[in-house]
Amino acid sequence: MIEVKNTGKPDERRDFPRGHLDVLDLTGLNFGVATFDPGWRWSESLRELAGTDSCQTHHNGYVLQGHLRIRMDDGEEADVGPGDVFVVPPGHDAWVVGDEQVMVFDFAGGMAEYAKAKG
Repeated sequence: MIEVKNTGKPDERRDFPRGHLDVLDLTGLNFGVATFDPGWRWSESLRELAGTDSCQTHHNGYVLQGHLRIRMDDGEEADVGPGDVFVVPPGHDAWVVGDEQVMVFDFAGGMAEYAKAKG
């Protein structure tokens, strides 16, 4: 069976401070379109919601626009920007660099629970 969904019509939208996540659920794939506004930082916008000190979601991503800095719990850092494809394991913080909104496509499947209220 072929499944087709459009990012303009997500199955769910999750709002959080300085951003939101649109989620599309397909068989075998939870696809996320994350939008982060300037000033967004995971540890400030989502830590309380997640209930963890760092993001514990695995990400396979593609940056459509803007720039993010990612810092692993062990101190390793990387910058990602337009056209970059990245893999980030659990245990990280991330934040918007600069004044441009960031849009990221996430294919990891972890989007089923990302930015979702617990309980």
